[in-house]
Amino acid sequence: MNYRNIKDLNNTILQKLSIIPRDFDLIVGVPRSGMLPANLLALYLNKPYTDIHSFLNGYIYKAGARSQFFEDGNCKKVLVVDDSIASGSAMIECKETLKHLEGKFDIKYSAIYVVPGKEKMVDYCFETVALPRYFQWNILNHTTLEKACFDIDGVLCADPAPEQNDDGEKYIDFILNASPLFIPGSKIGTIVTSRLEKYRKETEIWLAANNIKYNDLVMLDLPDMAARQKANNHGGHKAKAYMSKPYVLFIESEYNQAVEINRISKKPVLCTANFEMIFESESLMYNIKSGKHLPFLRKYALKIRDKVRLL
Repeated sequence: MNYRNIKDLNNTILQKLSIIPRDFDLIVGVPRSGMLPANLLALYLNKPYTDIHSFLNGYIYKAGARSQFFEDGNCKKVLVVDDSIASGSAMIECKETLKHLEGKFDIKYSAIYVVPGKEKMVDYCFETVALPRYFQWNILNHTTLEKACFDIDGVLCADPAPEQNDDGEKYIDFILNASPLFIPGSKIGTIVTSRLEKYRKETEIWLAANNIKYNDLVMLDLPDMAARQKANNHGGHKAKAYMSKPYVLFIESEYNQAVEINRISKKPVLCTANFEMIFESESLMYNIKSGKHLPFLRKYALKIRDKVRLL
C-alpha cells in the first residue's frame, strides 16, 4: 500500500515546483480532489486560481478578492491540475469538458501523483505512485473502506471528556450525543471499539443517526470500566478483529494503540492523531525515519548496550 498525506503532498509540490513554467496565467483545479494541489501551486507560483466550473463561467480567485471576472486578453495560458491519475478516465473527461476552449486558451494538464504507465496523459506529473494507494484528502470516500476497520472514539466521534467517562448516565449521554469527527462517505467493513458491549444499543443509535454504514460492530465483552482498565488490552482487542478477515486498513485515533495494532497484525494502521500511516512499527528503519516511536528506539539501544557489555 502507498499512502500520501497533506504534508507529503505539499513537500512533493515544493520539491518538484521547478517543472512548472512560470508563464501560466491561471491555475485551474479539478473538483474536488484537485482543488487542494491547485491551491498550493497557485500559492507558490503566485498566480490566480479557480475551479473548472468557475473557469467556464469566467470566475477566478485573486488575492484580496473573493471572486473576479477575468479578461480573455489577460488570461491565455492555463494549467489544469488534478491530484492523481489512476485509470485516467477522470482526466479524459476533464479534457473533453474543456475541448471547446482549446482555440481560445493554451491549456496544459498536470497531476501530482500518476500510476506507472500513465505519465503521458498529462504535460506535467510530479510523482509516480503505484496502486494500491490512499490519500489523506479523500480516504474517507475510498471505495475499499468495506475492507477496513474503524475505531469510534477519536475517529468517528470526539473522545469523551474525563467527567463524561463515568461508566454510567453521563457516559450514556455522551454516546448518544457525541460530536461527529471523521464521517466516511463509503460503507465500513467493521467498526472495532473498546466500548463495552453493554453500550451496544446506544452506540448503534448514534451510528444510525449519523448515517454511518457498516457491516459489523465489535465491542469489548467485559462487565464494566474497571474490568476494561484492568485488562488494558485495547490494541490486542482491535488487532484480533483486524486479523479475523482480509482487511487491508485499520483507522485508529490513539498513536500507541495504532502502533500496537500494527505490531500484532503486521498490517497498515492509519492514525488520525497525525494522519500518518504506520506500516512496520517494530522495524528500526521505520522508527529512525518517523522519529515518533522513541520508546522502541530506547529499548533497541539498551539491547545493543547490553550486548556490547557482554563482549
